[in-house]
Amino acid sequence: MDSPEQSEHGLHKEHPPLLCHRCGAMLTPGRGDFYVVRIEAFADPTPPDLLSDEYADIDPSEEIDRLLEVMRHMSEQELMDQVYRRMTIHMCRSCYLPWIENPSG
Repeated sequence: MDSPEQSEHGLHKEHPPLLCHRCGAMLTPGRGDFYVVRIEAFADPTPPDLLSDEYADIDPSEEIDRLLEVMRHMSEQELMDQVYRRMTIHMCRSCYLPWIENPSG
């Protein structure tokens, strides 16, 4: 039998149900029949080649002002998501095995 976690006040609290991210199947910790998948994505860290022809007609000061204006209308979360994102998902064995072989498909 699973034992509920004990809170700081000595009261027991139940964990929320754990579901497979792909199919929604109920997952039971301790049975060894699911996977924890951690995904980390970040923007290309390579600086642009400012000497290329692509940037020849761009005034850096005007471009900075333009970017700041665009950013003023975005939330902190939207801005962060463009640079870095980390998430943890859970998958049952049936979903995980084909997914790990072809995550994009």
